[in-house]
Amino acid sequence: MLIFNCTEAASNFFSRVSKGKKITPVEKPPSSVIENDEVVELVEQWLVHATTVQRKHVLFVIHVQTRYCMIFADAKKADVEGFVQRFSERWIDGLMRHAGQHDLLRWVDGESMMARFQESCREYIFYKRGHRGAQKHLNEISWIFEGCAAEWGTLPSDEFSAGRFDGNMNQTPRSSKGRKDYYYADEEMIVHWLRRYSDLDEPAVQAARERRMEVKREIWAFERQLAQEAQ
Repeated sequence: MLIFNCTEAASNFFSRVSKGKKITPVEKPPSSVIENDEVVELVEQWLVHATTVQRKHVLFVIHVQTRYCMIFADAKKADVEGFVQRFSERWIDGLMRHAGQHDLLRWVDGESMMARFQESCREYIFYKRGHRGAQKHLNEISWIFEGCAAEWGTLPSDEFSAGRFDGNMNQTPRSSKGRKDYYYADEEMIVHWLRRYSDLDEPAVQAARERRMEVKREIWAFERQLAQEAQ
């Protein structure tokens, strides 16, 4: 199940008024603290925040566990089904692109992966509650996005452009309470995805993680070479 935890702004975004009555899909959560929810297998907890950039609605969504984020520009107010569809497609596309770029497709069975995903995430619910740690990262991402949009003079024109911004944010080193070292959200999410939706055992997951780092080092070395040749 997908759980979208909405800030006050996001709760208002997904709500509408009909005949003077507020209609909202956002429900009261079972607990005010996400970590206090009953542990249920295959639940994905996300935090959603809404803001306005260049007079258009923008949604910022971050995975509470891994801090993997996605940005949805020019979102349609109160269009819950449209948002969930757009969210699911971007999430899958972003992960498959990352897997392809980092030589991880050998660990991915696309058919079984999609079957597990659709079974696990076909249901969703919206709660009104926040998460201090995830919100801190969302605030930073929102600030960067607004700066980029001002520089571009426009919002991302399509899902591919928005996905590139997602990718840049997800490869930024992050820190969280309770974690000693910095980590990368894209790495944490691909590992999470392989465990949950590709049904890999831990040795296979670690092999995929190590291969990803090998490819990252190869990319960094190539970039350094290009920079030296350009001097």
